[in-house]
Amino acid sequence: MPFYNDLRPQSDYEHRDYALVFPEMTDEEKVRTIENLIRLKDGLAKEVVPKKTDNNLLVASWNIKEFGQTKQRLNESYFYIAEIISHFDLVAVQEVKSTLKDLEIVMRILGSGWDYIINDITDGDDGNSERSAYLFNNKRVRLSGLAGEIVLWPEITDGSEITQLKRTPYITGFKAGWKSFAMINLHLQPNKNDAHVAYRKEEVRLLLKALDKKEKNLWTQNLILSGDFNFYEDKDDEAIALIQDAGYREVESLLGQDTNASETEAYDRLFIKSNSYFEVAKDDQDNEVGGVFNPFDYVFKEAEHTIYKQHMIDDYTGTSKDLENDAGDLLSYFKHPWKKNQISDHFPIWIELVIDSSKRFLENKKQALE
Repeated sequence: MPFYNDLRPQSDYEHRDYALVFPEMTDEEKVRTIENLIRLKDGLAKEVVPKKTDNNLLVASWNIKEFGQTKQRLNESYFYIAEIISHFDLVAVQEVKSTLKDLEIVMRILGSGWDYIINDITDGDDGNSERSAYLFNNKRVRLSGLAGEIVLWPEITDGSEITQLKRTPYITGFKAGWKSFAMINLHLQPNKNDAHVAYRKEEVRLLLKALDKKEKNLWTQNLILSGDFNFYEDKDDEAIALIQDAGYREVESLLGQDTNASETEAYDRLFIKSNSYFEVAKDDQDNEVGGVFNPFDYVFKEAEHTIYKQHMIDDYTGTSKDLENDAGDLLSYFKHPWKKNQISDHFPIWIELVIDSSKRFLENKKQALE
């Protein structure tokens, strides 16, 4: 559970000097944040399965828009981001910028029960000064010791126009319960014109080729490709087929689900390649457990956009909209890009992994012995 010290009334500080992240928050902001956090907590409890100490692990992937760069995020927004992350055990994050400001704020709110590991930024215009991160509950999951960037080499790229992926994939190993696995954190080429679709397919081909060469030397057979693939419906079928042909399968519960805030595309994906004892949990109807969580069902709701009118006016640097006098312009700007700059233009996706297969393991060994 995150730390909520900033949301205490002033009278609490007379008894103890609580560490604060945002000492300038007003009582009005605190009340609004508390009300929204309660709604958000209820939504997460309704839509995402609960953690079970010994049996499951909740793994998520989330592209958090310009995490460390956007100057529009309100203090309250960091509490909402931290609340969402805290409901999971391990979160692969994309689009962490060169400054770690936002990440460090969220980590302070999450508290000492959480750790993170990051790679370096990918320099140059193509890299967009981005890096990847893994945030994890250190009481539920631990690092395996494996961590590194997947860098291509001439044998892999011979004959290709690509020498390195624009944003370097980040592979990191984890252990939880009986299970060991590695995640590969990706952010592939965006946009849907034919040239970009072809480029993205080539990124996938080269990555899979590199992984195939490295796989026998990896510490685990259980691999999760996670992140923002920027796949478009009916455009990236060939790239998806390459992933499937390499032995990865997409988690069933995420198939076809829109993951961008405009709810038009399934950009964010999870593909798994595993041995027989690494599995996604199933519900009573034998469906794999996982989903997409839309935070805007609970915070920064369109019906409440006028609450933030002055913030939007203060932030707005354009000339095409009249936020002061035109209700349509105000709502339009709230929907895009303002509320997306508060949380993200992507939704977090998640799955429930089984981390204790001991009963099935023992039953199988008993059968083999009889």
